[in-house]
Amino acid sequence: MKYLNLMLLIVATSMLISFKKTRQAPQYDNYPVYTGHDLGVNYAPAKTIFKVWAPKAAEVKLRLYAAGDGGNAVSTIDLAKGTNGVWATEITKDLKNRYYTFQVMQDGKWLLERPDIYARAVGVNGNRGMIVDLHSTNPVNWQNDKKPALKNFTDIVLYELHVRDISISPNSGIMHKGKFLGLAETGTKSPDGEPTGLDHIKQLGVTHVHLLPSFDFNSVDETKPNANKYNWGYDPLNYNVPEGSYSTNPYDGNVRIKEFKKMVQTLHKNGLRVILDVVYNHTSDTRSNFNQFAPGYFYRHNPDGSYSNGTGCGNEVASERPMARKFMIESVVYWAKEYHLDGFRFDLMGVHDIETMNQISAALHKVDPTIFIYGEGWTAGNSPLPEDQRSVKKNVSKLNEIAVFGDDLRDGLKGGWGDLKEKGFVSGNPAMSESVKFGIVASTPNQQVNYKLVNYSKAPWAAQPYQTISYVSCHDDNTLFDRLKISNAGASEADLIKMDKLANAIVLTSQGVAFLHSGAELLRTKQGIANSFKSPDSINRIDWSRKTTYKAVFDYYKGLVALRRHHPAFRMPSTQMIQDNLKFLETGDPAAISYQISNNANGDKWKNILVVLNGNVAEKTIKIPAGKWRLAANENTIDEKGIKIIADGSIVVPGTAAYILFSN
Repeated sequence: MKYLNLMLLIVATSMLISFKKTRQAPQYDNYPVYTGHDLGVNYAPAKTIFKVWAPKAAEVKLRLYAAGDGGNAVSTIDLAKGTNGVWATEITKDLKNRYYTFQVMQDGKWLLERPDIYARAVGVNGNRGMIVDLHSTNPVNWQNDKKPALKNFTDIVLYELHVRDISISPNSGIMHKGKFLGLAETGTKSPDGEPTGLDHIKQLGVTHVHLLPSFDFNSVDETKPNANKYNWGYDPLNYNVPEGSYSTNPYDGNVRIKEFKKMVQTLHKNGLRVILDVVYNHTSDTRSNFNQFAPGYFYRHNPDGSYSNGTGCGNEVASERPMARKFMIESVVYWAKEYHLDGFRFDLMGVHDIETMNQISAALHKVDPTIFIYGEGWTAGNSPLPEDQRSVKKNVSKLNEIAVFGDDLRDGLKGGWGDLKEKGFVSGNPAMSESVKFGIVASTPNQQVNYKLVNYSKAPWAAQPYQTISYVSCHDDNTLFDRLKISNAGASEADLIKMDKLANAIVLTSQGVAFLHSGAELLRTKQGIANSFKSPDSINRIDWSRKTTYKAVFDYYKGLVALRRHHPAFRMPSTQMIQDNLKFLETGDPAAISYQISNNANGDKWKNILVVLNGNVAEKTIKIPAGKWRLAANENTIDEKGIKIIADGSIVVPGTAAYILFSN
């Protein structure tokens, strides 16, 4: 019996060793690298050239179709194998508006029939590529499209929106509800006569519109765009193609391109720059187009060969591999050039390696030095990429002209994301004061911040203020108003409104780059649902009636945005300037913060600015520097000419309020 057990143990061990040998992470270092810039489909009336990178393929076939779905191929062409893993063919006739797929044979098996990874146009639901003449998709006068001026990145005020949310409500007054063209409509009003959509955003006064993912994503059936199937779009399908459900005709690949360009052109005409949210960190699943041409290559793997999951989405893109890096760089440059985009927000940027992000920055700033790049400085799980190579918050000083979100300020203001009942500074929690001060100076080095008391970062991480996105809420998690309601059970609506206004008053007067979640200015609610990416329109849409109900709140937000744009002292472009001109003052109360900006900082017409933030529920008397001060903002009103004069060396600030004063 012992002998039998020993033999069984030997056999089991042998099988385990054999299994481990077969389940090792594949090696990709010996894959060839193609350095040309012509992968994909390159159309001209006389000929179209097709090139794909499929380094381990035995055969590659191209199929041409008359439609984007259904029907049989009208022709099948074998591609010829070239050097460095490239397969190509050339067809010498006009193929404009034909649809196509590729299919690769590898290891004796035909992979899925799909568009190439560089596809620029697709048919409905993105399963077939489309051969288009990009020049013919340009709106009238596209060649004269002019971007609004931008001097410094710290001058930016971002407004994050979802293309569908902003217009889909029945009370939006917008004709093209849920579409790119909905953001290109002007003169739209709610039933109460309030501006909506583009006119509302313009009225608010922000500088940049941040579009949640608007490339072709996988979760919405484009044949049924109004079937109440909703998603934020963080499930990429075709990276270089606009999303079809946001177009008026998802079957014709030209239409979504034309309408996206029209949206950008109209936003530019109305003084707004455009940011695209991009998701190169993962694909919607591992049946992606990447895996139909170079199985496994574009992904990171665990030691046993399984897909690693630093994104929490089942896979993560290996940005450090040469052809993955090449794809990311060429993709964003394509969007910047073809669609005149003004910036990119990288989802889970911490999954990307620093070198790739810096090469992306260099390539984009060669196209346009004013393009703004920022992302989430974290991962959603462990990654095989060593932490010192990740584009995470602690490594921001290694990134060139790239910013990250300041979650220290975010959670300092409203409470930590992991405990919805935790209170923040605006709810009277004095333990969050240093985290707020950390955010006020945009995460840059400051001798007056006690880093031991900051919630997350125990050291400054931004080399310059533009590297910090100052914010309190975004599409993720609860809306600001909902979160405040959850963490302040029993608080009256009036008290919640005070907290809300104080939170974004701090955001809009902090250094760095200011960021607002769409609808925050209307006290947006999602009925307590946090990550609403699968919730219906009834939860996600902007309810424009709230602009009438909470008009005073909107006017307050609008006044704060104007104050920031009119006064460069709130958006100093360098750490040295902040250190020289911004000083925190002693308040004698851990739940109250006061600071002074002096010396006409950054060319401000106000010589001295005093900001007093009372996080207490009760009013507080705060000592202020001697002299004659004019009150420019109280808890309800912003008046840059001055609401009243204060000259007695102290000021009474109501509970949960921000006061802003100036002197010359």
